[in-house]
Amino acid sequence: MAHLSSRHMKRLLIAILFLALATPSEAIADCSSSACVDVFTQNNQIIITAKKGNGGSATKKPVVTKPKPQPTLWFPPKPKPVPTVKRTYKPRVRVKKVVTKSVNLSDRLIKMVPTGTIAYQPEFEPLVHVPVIFWCDLPSIFQSRVNIIGEVIDVALRPGFAWQWGDGEIFTTTQSGAPYPNQQITHTYKQPGTYTVTLIATWNGNFKHNGATRAITGTIKIPSFAVITVVAANTRFTK
Repeated sequence: MAHLSSRHMKRLLIAILFLALATPSEAIADCSSSACVDVFTQNNQIIITAKKGNGGSATKKPVVTKPKPQPTLWFPPKPKPVPTVKRTYKPRVRVKKVVTKSVNLSDRLIKMVPTGTIAYQPEFEPLVHVPVIFWCDLPSIFQSRVNIIGEVIDVALRPGFAWQWGDGEIFTTTQSGAPYPNQQITHTYKQPGTYTVTLIATWNGNFKHNGATRAITGTIKIPSFAVITVVAANTRFTK
């Protein structure tokens, strides 16, 4: 039984190796049948690349020019017997160089996401212990359609927001906020002073090509800044 089991295992391994070697080369993506498209981020920019072709080139056999036969020189004998010298010239073979033509077609595009501006209310001397309303003018989604080497690619990214109020507190949201009466994003300062407000917008998204949707590799982070001065309210005593 052990001998039969060993033979069976050997046959199974041989069958697996045969199937692996018989895999057609067309299964390997080489950008020859359809364009290879990729979208990623680099240096806070959207990079879109597309390529067609398998990188091959036309091959031709070298053209060899056949030499023409050269006549052999012969001189008649002079009065004195002189041995005749025969000179044979070896023709030079000239090989024409064949210029190979590339079948590749590729391109690269760069897209920029919008930058935001911070706004707040009240604009003039907000008070301590009173909520300040903040917002930015960034859209909730950034969409762009590009045409590169004949391929149409749809890109879509959405931002996430991280607010740093300058007093050590941080607030994260997916909303861009809005002015009064909307109060989606507010912050209350406890001490008077001048604060630097930092907004970091982080963009993530995907792209669509030939009906297939894929995630964009990487993220984009764009900071925005604003300076706010908070004052203390005047205290009045009445009798």
